[in-house]
Amino acid sequence: MEYYFNKTITGEFEEVIEKVTDELEKEGFGVLTEINVTETLKKKLDIDFKKYRILGACNAPYAHKALKAEDKIGTMLPCNVIVQEMGNGKIEVAAVNPMASMQAVKNKDLEQVATEIGDKLKQVIARL
Repeated sequence: MEYYFNKTITGEFEEVIEKVTDELEKEGFGVLTEINVTETLKKKLDIDFKKYRILGACNAPYAHKALKAEDKIGTMLPCNVIVQEMGNGKIEVAAVNPMASMQAVKNKDLEQVATEIGDKLKQVIARL
């Protein structure tokens, strides 16, 4: 089982970020955090790195279900989605596969939540 879902598309980096955010919203996700890896590596290590952003997406009703089923599951939240520049106008978008990460947690109640969240993230990626 792959630990992510991904798709490579053509576009401008910031426009892809906006489109991903819009598609996440259509599936009930909000972006709680945004980590600009490019800026962070430049600031902390003086390294030039390709455009790379991590979006921490959360679907509150599903997060609540997961937390009720397993109170330590917060260590695996939010669902991360990356957007990275691949060159030649290509941008890759990848989202975590929650089923892959939930395998380590032996809790049947979480399986349904992870399956439904995975389906939603697959839809986001498919619509790009």
